[in-house]
Amino acid sequence: MREIFHEAGIVLGVVLLYLLMSGLYRKLKWAVLVPVLTCSTLVIGLLLTTGNSYGDFMRGGRWLQYGLGPAVVALAYPMYKELDALLKEWRAVLAGTIVGIAAGMISGIGFALWAGYPRELILSILPKSITTPVAMEISSSLGGNASITSALVMIAGLTGVILGPIVFKCFGITNDNGRGIGFGAASHALGTGKAAEFGPTVVSTSTVALTFSAVFGSVLAPLVAWLLL
Repeated sequence: MREIFHEAGIVLGVVLLYLLMSGLYRKLKWAVLVPVLTCSTLVIGLLLTTGNSYGDFMRGGRWLQYGLGPAVVALAYPMYKELDALLKEWRAVLAGTIVGIAAGMISGIGFALWAGYPRELILSILPKSITTPVAMEISSSLGGNASITSALVMIAGLTGVILGPIVFKCFGITNDNGRGIGFGAASHALGTGKAAEFGPTVVSTSTVALTFSAVFGSVLAPLVAWLLL
């Protein structure tokens, strides 16, 4: 019974914290206050302060993790609503996603080679712009470290969420499909969540780009690793 209350307390605490941080973000609209970043930072700080381990947290956090799959599947709904518009621009969406995922992989691995990183770390960096479950599988199959990849995927997502709107503004990117491709191909699910702030077309295109990135990334990653390593 004590274990049940412990797990329920963690789930309730995280949900309340997320709602609080979401309210703060909606009020201030500061990019650095996106709930994923603020909640993660506060949870890490709380664990360090109290001396609890990640394993202790995940006794309850695993129930939240189970909701990740259904949450990603739910992104199909806005895509369905904008299906006609997406079909009209399918060539641009497909080409943009392929270019985006290839650029992300090549730039990441190129920087890692330039910096002299060990092979395992380079292979862990390679799938950083792909959604977490797929990225971890790609990393493991190529000889990378899936845990490092998971952290890098989170960093890539948060970077896109915070800097994406700034990049759009600097380069004058106003097209909804272009914004959606940028969020989905560079920042996966976190970027798609941010895309919802830009309208239904942007989030729908981002969902398609996220899905295509996972599929194409599974094929491109071994090829890029073979060519450059």
